[in-house]
Amino acid sequence: MNKLPPIIECVPNFSEGRDKAVIDAIAQAISAVEGVKLMHVDMGEDANRTVMTFAGDPEAVVKAAFEAIRIASEKIDMRSQTGAHPRIGATDVCPLIPVANISLEEVVVYARELGQKVGEELGIPVFLYEAAATVSERKNLATIRSGDYEGLAVKLKDPNWKPDFGSTAFNARAGATVIGARDFLLAYNVNLNTRSLALAKAIAAEIRESGRITIENGKKIRISGRCKAVKAIGWYMESFGLAQVSMNLVNRHITPLHIAFETCREIAAMHGVEVTGSELIGMVPLQVFVDAGIYFAQKQALHPAELSESELIAIAVQSLGLDALGPFSARDRIIEYQL
Repeated sequence: MNKLPPIIECVPNFSEGRDKAVIDAIAQAISAVEGVKLMHVDMGEDANRTVMTFAGDPEAVVKAAFEAIRIASEKIDMRSQTGAHPRIGATDVCPLIPVANISLEEVVVYARELGQKVGEELGIPVFLYEAAATVSERKNLATIRSGDYEGLAVKLKDPNWKPDFGSTAFNARAGATVIGARDFLLAYNVNLNTRSLALAKAIAAEIRESGRITIENGKKIRISGRCKAVKAIGWYMESFGLAQVSMNLVNRHITPLHIAFETCREIAAMHGVEVTGSELIGMVPLQVFVDAGIYFAQKQALHPAELSESELIAIAVQSLGLDALGPFSARDRIIEYQL
């Protein structure tokens, strides 16, 4: 069998999920680069955010990412942008991810190359995060994004927040962009049978690793959440008429998708709320579905070893309720199948 060439994936998040013409323009810029395959476009109206997934030759991916960021900076005006999702710029975050025959350390070099090009040629302040971070305090995306776009102008005046690339001048139209290198992250939302934002936030606080802060004897105490390597917030999705717990699973080996789902269901039940399905954003490795299929098959007293890969995937999709909000094709979401 021929060895695969080096392949990296890019999953940029754009602060636009309502204007299809803008998203189509960005997608076309990516698809026009030879050596890159645009695999998925996920538009979110309420979050006003679109997540794209493309992969290919590292140099080609860097070129496509730059073109996407350039088009986004021209088409998206952050001065009038609103949405449910935290964001800091038109291209909010742009991670590069190793897929085949390339190390995370090698991908860091490409992320910094992209960051420098964006900062110098587009005049957009760039912060490096995760494995590409130049200072430990910037590894966490949430830390960089704190204050959102609305607080960016003040943030850039702080010497501690000098961008890794680009000017400290506030780019009112494009905001800033966070670029980095990381392993696979699963973006995953769990649907609740409630419209209560407060309940969704309370459930999220009990799930996420950072937990919540409570007051005991006049002192603030942090109580850790149930799921390690999970970030979570609660929000209300107007278009669906329901609240969700929106999660980022930053290490699927520590907390797999199906465990995050089951934990959310348990905690929701304690609050008198039912989980009615879930929503996967972007694409995932095949093993995510296989592991979930094995888990739920065992719960159903089935024998996973007797089931085919496609049967395990079908069990995972049904058990997670991934088709609750609309048609769902697992084959279209599995990276290995698309490549």
